[in-house]
Amino acid sequence: MTQFATLEASQDSGNATPLPELLPRCAEALAAAETFAEAARRAVASLVAPGGKVDAALLEQEQFAAHGYAWLATYVAALREMLGWANRLEDAGQLGELEQLMLQAAYGEYLNQLWGGIALSQVEVLRPADLGMSDDDIHALYTPAVQALTERGNTAAVRQAIAGHLAEGRFGEAGLADDTLEMIRDQFRKVAEDHSEAAHDWHRKDDLIPLEVVQQLAELGVFGLTVPEDFGGAGLGKLAMCVVTEELSRGYIGLGSLGTRSEIAAELIRLGGTPAQQEKWLPLLASGEILPTAVFTEPNTGSDLGALRTRAERDGDAYRITGNKTWITHAARTDLMTLLARTDPDEAGYRALSMFLAEKPRGTEADPFPAEGMTGGEIKVLGYRGMKEYELAFDGFAVKAENLLGGVEGQGFKQLMATFESARIQTAARAVGVAQSALELGLDYAQERKQFGKAILAFPRVAGKLAWMAVETMVARQLTYDAAREKDSERRCDIEAGMAKLLAARVAWANADNALQVHGGNGYAEEYKISRVLCDARILNIFEGAAEIQAQVIARGLLSGRN
Repeated sequence: MTQFATLEASQDSGNATPLPELLPRCAEALAAAETFAEAARRAVASLVAPGGKVDAALLEQEQFAAHGYAWLATYVAALREMLGWANRLEDAGQLGELEQLMLQAAYGEYLNQLWGGIALSQVEVLRPADLGMSDDDIHALYTPAVQALTERGNTAAVRQAIAGHLAEGRFGEAGLADDTLEMIRDQFRKVAEDHSEAAHDWHRKDDLIPLEVVQQLAELGVFGLTVPEDFGGAGLGKLAMCVVTEELSRGYIGLGSLGTRSEIAAELIRLGGTPAQQEKWLPLLASGEILPTAVFTEPNTGSDLGALRTRAERDGDAYRITGNKTWITHAARTDLMTLLARTDPDEAGYRALSMFLAEKPRGTEADPFPAEGMTGGEIKVLGYRGMKEYELAFDGFAVKAENLLGGVEGQGFKQLMATFESARIQTAARAVGVAQSALELGLDYAQERKQFGKAILAFPRVAGKLAWMAVETMVARQLTYDAAREKDSERRCDIEAGMAKLLAARVAWANADNALQVHGGNGYAEEYKISRVLCDARILNIFEGAAEIQAQVIARGLLSGRN
């Protein structure tokens, strides 16, 4: 009997074991996938860059193909990181059966989707022919290793075996290989669990996260994680930020998101501020003494920042801000706004935008915006409620001239772009935490809920859903960790960050949707946490750059020669 036949027999009986020579098979399959991705790049480049340089009009015309290529490239990057993860675990003696099955399932499923179609959304499926790939290019993917993995990688029996590990509380080694990071993970996991019940009440009552919880996170150093030690921060890297963010978001997305605005503000000031601005503001941000909010988006602009209309006019030793902003998170209770405005009304586009460190008094429930020249109103939302969303109006609101970031007008868009990598990595980590939360809620319910005389986890389709959720959460985690490591190595990582955010946001939503399905009708009841997690998960595909924007960034970067 051949090895394949033996595997088939064991899978038929429900006792799946990892494929023989799994890591070498995956390495061979990865090489085929990378060749496939390069063929896809050439095909799409012929559509959008026939002269060698990406043509903006053609890129828009061929948006489906370009964005589909971005997803395809993201899948291949995910396979690469999963194999790297498995190799590191093997070197450390931590590559157990569960991790091997996860690797095998990830390769089996993603290779099948590369070949058969990738869902860009619920109504859009990308197939290789849509990219203009030839039959030879497509069939070249189907090497012996790819064939073995697509046929035997993600079978029902493999998923059942993974579910068996989940039932025993095992979700796979994260592969951090760092005792300090493991200690940080354990610490913040406990913090998140301590607040998990209260967080559901905050959501249901649409309450702000209590200030004592914000203070607790400040004392734990959440707001200064990546701020240099010279400025009162912990001086840790983006990987540590991902670990903390993931664990806090696993408890409640609002906890993981409290640090987002501090991360953005500190990055803006660290990279673009004057020495005086850095000395003044970074210690205050790191300690949590002041809470910042990001004030960028305007009505009817969305991702088109070049169309911003809010004006900043010089008036002696101040600037006067006039205009409207929307979707401003945690706006009422913060002390500092990183505010993007146009300093030259006659100049269109990005070059006239400037960034301001706009101080404001902290509001209260009774008087949320007590500043002269500034008003605001709450935007009621489905989820992501613990900090609240606001629309703001400015009418001559004064900002000290010394608080022009960097001291030079017209640098705002460039300064903001420098923060996008970190913000998207942090958002990907939030998504991984939400995905893990949904997985655990679904698993707990499947073990507790009895139907037809047994726990519903015993039913193959329930177990299979949960198993794939665990696999894809690990995929998103490893892709996010890779982007963080790139950033920590001070390498450009806009593509890696975009890929991590793109995939992790989809995984969070898919996990939440499937976990609610496992709950059945109960999942639709507000009393069950999964109803909140579903609402929280949906926003991840939109903020910090919608999925379509991420795909555009990835495609343009790769088609322009970035890899």
